[in-house]
Amino acid sequence: MQSSLLSRHTQPLGVTAALSYLAAGADNPVSYAYTPPPGQPWESAQYESRQCFIADGRQADPDDPQSLDNNGFLLADAPTAVSDFGDEDQILTTYYAEAIELALQATGGTHAYVFDHLVRRREAGRVPLSFGRKAPGGPPAANGRIHNDYTEQSGRRRLALLLQDSDLMPFVQHFSIINIWRSIKGPVQDTPLAVCDARSVSQLELVRGEVRYPKRTGEIYQLRHAPHHRWSYFSLMDRHEALMFKQYDSRTHGVARFTPHAAFDLPQIPAGAPLRESIELRCLVVHA
Repeated sequence: MQSSLLSRHTQPLGVTAALSYLAAGADNPVSYAYTPPPGQPWESAQYESRQCFIADGRQADPDDPQSLDNNGFLLADAPTAVSDFGDEDQILTTYYAEAIELALQATGGTHAYVFDHLVRRREAGRVPLSFGRKAPGGPPAANGRIHNDYTEQSGRRRLALLLQDSDLMPFVQHFSIINIWRSIKGPVQDTPLAVCDARSVSQLELVRGEVRYPKRTGEIYQLRHAPHHRWSYFSLMDRHEALMFKQYDSRTHGVARFTPHAAFDLPQIPAGAPLRESIELRCLVVHA
């Protein structure tokens, strides 16, 4: 599979839209990915909507090129051979193999392991964005809460889980976790994904939170607002494109480590714009 950074197109420079930050003073946020126990809310924390400028990444400064190590994200032209993302077998075989190749090419890693994926669909009626919990009988919705999928601790736990029985473990020099996000139903016109330049985020603004599943609890970062955050999205992302962004890097200096992100509603959309459908997967990349 051939992949390359997309050239810039003539598009709007960006939009101003609402992003959902963790409210000031909110600590230890807990979110449920399944119907919570009686008496427990879907989300324990309060959130605040902030109007933010979200630059169109297609207009990136050529003197400041996007890269996973530089600002934490890049857009790749990466056509897929998957004909139907409703076919789980095609995802687990064809798409996983494509993702591994793409991740190794983008990072220079020696080994890569895809360990999960999720198909999302924007809710009919475009109800206010939330954590993206499952609707009864439907796929997960778009996740409008700003978050990073891994923390300092959970990133290392993921490595241990995947390589605990591997002979490779003693030879790992460093590793990262990459999210690969793709539209699966034509150009995204209503609810794209925004990514925050990792260089604009302070560790002090990242707040540890929990995501509770029926059989396990995940640990993520949520984000408090700061005016210096620099946001980007890619207008009209289509099926042949893949947005790659870093969720963890074991190196602690000189590279992007965490890339907060969230879905957001474009302020103006065409009448009858289709609901966004997307697939995301996470890939652990090892340098050994």
